[in-house]
Amino acid sequence: MATLHTVLPVVFAVCAAASNAVATVLQRKAALTVPRSEGFRAGLMLDLLRRPVWLAGILAVIGAAVCQALALATGPLTIVQPLFVLELPLTLVVASLLMHRRLPGTGWLAVAGVVAGLAVALAAASPSGNRTHVELDRWIPALAVCAGAVVGLALAAVRRPEGRARAACLGAATAISYAVTAALMKAATHILDDQGLVDFLTAWQTYAFAATGVCALFLLENAMQAGPLVASQPALTLGDAMVSLALGITLYEESIRSGWWLLPQVFGVALIAAGVLALARIPLTQSLVAPDEERRTAAAP
Repeated sequence: MATLHTVLPVVFAVCAAASNAVATVLQRKAALTVPRSEGFRAGLMLDLLRRPVWLAGILAVIGAAVCQALALATGPLTIVQPLFVLELPLTLVVASLLMHRRLPGTGWLAVAGVVAGLAVALAAASPSGNRTHVELDRWIPALAVCAGAVVGLALAAVRRPEGRARAACLGAATAISYAVTAALMKAATHILDDQGLVDFLTAWQTYAFAATGVCALFLLENAMQAGPLVASQPALTLGDAMVSLALGITLYEESIRSGWWLLPQVFGVALIAAGVLALARIPLTQSLVAPDEERRTAAAP
């Protein structure tokens, strides 16, 4: 039974990461087929709605949300959220297949580094615990600290010109928002499972995770426009995992192994960081996630 409780959240989390990866590629592929404009265009959504590829991407987004909710309902936050590190490598693998774009050898090596690093870190940490209810007096300080950090990082970003520092600040703010969204989603899914739909629809956690999710998407879009992906992606990828780890321990009383086990954990995180940095530099990543940055780079003398 203990093994089942570990396998289920891992499977659901990997499925969520894979669905997000497919959604990213399909939506990007659809975006390349509609007329481009410099500003906002009212007819953009109508154009996209007529693209089956874009609709398939939306279905993948919905599938990812369902899988993430199931993962959080069946397993610890400290297992589920770190597995979303796989989203970037999976996106590149899917893109190389669906968009007929070649992933270079260095890209495959970086993908292997991210996967190996994640496996080493999680195996060494061996997260455990799956509390289903968190009291309000635990939520208040955690949410206050996270909100303060997000506001502080956003203000720091606003005070800086476009570039690496601004992108890194916004990437870190996005990571915190994603981690908080997952923590609140976990609480909401347990309310739905234990108390039913009516209590789920009247619970503050349901609306809080929706609001923080919207905030995370807003910050993500700005992070991608603020500077090179190599500045924002590591802060986003590693920040989400680390803040989720902290929230899992402080809110849900989850635990990880300490002592000498910290050495392989640090080694695994270092492998992930190196792999993400390498992936953020390759042209295929830039064309999928930050096309504006790619165009600026190509146009620079």
